[in-house]
Amino acid sequence: MQEMKKSWGKFIIEVLVLTGLFMLVQYAVSNELLNSYYQINLSSLCINIMLAVSLNLINGFTGQLSLGHAGFMAVGAYASVVMTNMMGQPFIVGIIAACLAAALAGFIIGVPTLRLKGDYLAIATLGFGEIIRVVLQNIDYVGGPAGIVGITQLTTWPWLFGATVLTVLVIVNLINSSYGRAIISVREDEIASELMGINITRYKVLAFVIGAMFAGLAGAMYAHYFYIIKPGTFNFMKSFDILVIVVLGGLGSTTGAIIAAALITVLTAALQKWAAIRMILYSLALILIMIYRPLGLMGNKELTTKMFGKIWGEKK
Repeated sequence: MQEMKKSWGKFIIEVLVLTGLFMLVQYAVSNELLNSYYQINLSSLCINIMLAVSLNLINGFTGQLSLGHAGFMAVGAYASVVMTNMMGQPFIVGIIAACLAAALAGFIIGVPTLRLKGDYLAIATLGFGEIIRVVLQNIDYVGGPAGIVGITQLTTWPWLFGATVLTVLVIVNLINSSYGRAIISVREDEIASELMGINITRYKVLAFVIGAMFAGLAGAMYAHYFYIIKPGTFNFMKSFDILVIVVLGGLGSTTGAIIAAALITVLTAALQKWAAIRMILYSLALILIMIYRPLGLMGNKELTTKMFGKIWGEKK
């Protein structure tokens, strides 16, 4: 009974915090207290969180090195725009199409490649991302190399906030379920997991499909906020950006992925004048993290109310 009360208390606090955050930002946007520069960075933050948390499910919790996450984002972006701009469907239909198309792409690439391990899997997923980009460049219906311009801006703060919260909640609840424990066991020791009767390929594919689905959701949000999409946007460098966020936050930490997404978003905004050296700084940051903090900012830990309680108790 006591544990149930604590769970409900925690749930109510989380709902109140999220509601307060949503209403605060919505008030600022509605009353034009946030100019376009801050709104763009806020949108980039939400999209980066969705991408980082979804990739962390694959790389961090499942232990599979994927370098093609931008490919799933591209699939979602193009699928949503085709449904909304070209077929005249509502935004929600475009979002559903983006999630389903990206999940299907994740399944198609997951089934044959997730029997691979380590570097081989990384090369296979990198190749998949490049295949998606090249295919999109050669489809005239979606604009070829020039992409699609003049996309209707349907992504608003409520959509961004809802999509981000949904991504985090689904992945956190998945990790805390029996499926999540099986996924983590695959990361820890594949041989032992298989001997215990866990179908490791099944859980790898499950993580890959869910991670790809939320990358597609992020792609839909991106496409309908920034007016234009083109294949070059979703190249290897985009996948590398997402990987940097995940490694910086800590492989296996959802909280770390969110914190790192915020840091990288702020850093990217600050380095806009020096865009040419941005990737150099990212690479240096990744090297320094690997040397001095190989587990990332949070390692595989999560920020919890218990952690703050311990810190407060120590201070007292």
